[in-house]
Amino acid sequence: MQKLYTLHSLRKRILAIIVLISLLFCALGVRLFIIQIINGKNLQSKATSQWTRDLAIIAPRGTIYDRTGSTLAVSYTTYNVYARAREIKEKDKIAEYLSSKLDINFSTIYDKISQKNISEVLLKMQVSSDIAEEIYNQKFSGIYLAENVARYYPYGDFLTQILGFTSSDNVGQTGVEAYFNSFLQGKDGYSFTQSDLQGKEICGKLRYYVAGTKGEDLHLSIDSKIELIVEQTLEQIMQEQKAKSATGIVMKAKTGEILALSTKPSFNLNEVPRDNLTELFDYSKIKGITDLYEPGSTFKILTLAAALEEGLTNFNERFYCPGYNMVDGVKIKCWKSLGHGSQTLVEGFANSCNCVFMNLALRLGVERFYKYAKLFGIGEATGVDLSGEAKGILMPQKYVKNVDLARMGFGHAITVSPLQLLNSVSGIVNGGKLCTPTIQKVDNPNVRREIISYETSQKMNFLLEKATNKHGDCSFVEGYNVGGKTGTAQKYDESGKIAQGKYISSFIGVYPANNPDYAILVFVDEPSAGAYYGSIVAQPYGKIIFNKMFEYLNIPKENEEIKLEYIKMPNVVGLTVSEASEILIKMGIDFELYGESGKIKKQLPPEGEDIAVGDTIVLIS
Repeated sequence: MQKLYTLHSLRKRILAIIVLISLLFCALGVRLFIIQIINGKNLQSKATSQWTRDLAIIAPRGTIYDRTGSTLAVSYTTYNVYARAREIKEKDKIAEYLSSKLDINFSTIYDKISQKNISEVLLKMQVSSDIAEEIYNQKFSGIYLAENVARYYPYGDFLTQILGFTSSDNVGQTGVEAYFNSFLQGKDGYSFTQSDLQGKEICGKLRYYVAGTKGEDLHLSIDSKIELIVEQTLEQIMQEQKAKSATGIVMKAKTGEILALSTKPSFNLNEVPRDNLTELFDYSKIKGITDLYEPGSTFKILTLAAALEEGLTNFNERFYCPGYNMVDGVKIKCWKSLGHGSQTLVEGFANSCNCVFMNLALRLGVERFYKYAKLFGIGEATGVDLSGEAKGILMPQKYVKNVDLARMGFGHAITVSPLQLLNSVSGIVNGGKLCTPTIQKVDNPNVRREIISYETSQKMNFLLEKATNKHGDCSFVEGYNVGGKTGTAQKYDESGKIAQGKYISSFIGVYPANNPDYAILVFVDEPSAGAYYGSIVAQPYGKIIFNKMFEYLNIPKENEEIKLEYIKMPNVVGLTVSEASEILIKMGIDFELYGESGKIKKQLPPEGEDIAVGDTIVLIS
């Protein structure tokens, strides 16, 4: 007998169905919430990518200016050429045309526009506007253009290492282009069109275009006119001294702003030698911050500043130089093998006597010497806003013996970068404040710490002025009160041994000597024209830079009465030392003697060159 459903049982069944349907709708609601709200943007993006084809529009990079407003780097519009193989009908004709216009092999173009399994392929980047216009006017189906930008450097081979260059996709690779890449690089735009499942453009459908946003502009501390003076002088050094490389730096002593920084040889930034990676890497290095060297006598500025600050010597103290010092049983020579004899501190600094600075370093002792070396920034990065800076090397303090300390006193057994040393000297002469050097124009200097007292700073300025102006006040650069110091150092090979015949010559100069605003460094690596002494190879070019700077900056002479008397250099080659000495003394020419053979083998400068009465020349016996 069939059982009839009761009203109660029907109600239960209906309720179950309602609950089931409700649960189903809840599940669908949750699923819709996940799809539309949580994953909506992602799914929308995927959908858009399936029915559109987009091309990136590269944003222009920010413009780079010098401190005077001169343009150093700009962006200009170029175009990328793309192909969509599924839309191309006349492959042979198109490949032949594009091959000639894009300077790409025919088979390469043909292969690319035949790849129908790829929706889109890049044929060439950064095509010039005129070529791009010619391609556009052909109205080839399947060939598209997208805006790109390229970098242009108005001065070409100028500030090569500092500015650096960008890659083909507009990313900074070296120099400030790399260091400030995120600042200079803008936000890319895009354009896209609707397409079918095969990637073919749907005619008559919407096209979208969103322009890129230009990057931020950058104002450097560089002064283009001073940079040009430095670069022209470095080229002169390369020609006359036949050097491996030459580096020049000019900075504001009170702020640390870099006004000029260059190394030669270099290359044209608009013609980057990408096919020669060794040359590209070497010529792109900012050697003023990346390369380390033994500074030699220019480091004596730091040793003397520390000794004066500690009250270990004074201007009138006398030192005796027999041509060497014995330290822990080791004979360490002065550069002048015959010795300087008895001399005051002022004379010893002007003579650059190694014996004086061995003495001062030993008086300081290891602990105090290292205290000041670190105060001056030796062994640590300067913090300059450029990539690749080297810290310099200080021997671990616990291993330093007296013989090491004595050599450190005159700039051996220690390494620095050119900028590191110049920055330390700037801190010593600017009143005693070590600043962080910068490549950006700043209103206020970033003072890291006080390194010596103002009184010691003034003493050092006096000594630097006396060391440079050997013919009286304002005589190094006639009419201007310039201070300075030269340096000569040997180089070492990869095994750590002295590389015979390889030297580094340098000169550091400051102006005005009594309260410096400007500090310069000239650094000559491996001069091979016959001389390697800083006083012969580097210092004269420092004088050239100062002279041209004063003219450009319209700085009047401080002493119009300074007029040096010039004479012709006589020939003393082949004479004995005593015969040569007699001739030179009568003519009012000082000399530095290297070697002990007793006969003059070489003289610098050569016969017939103009020299000032009282100048110091070099004799090699």
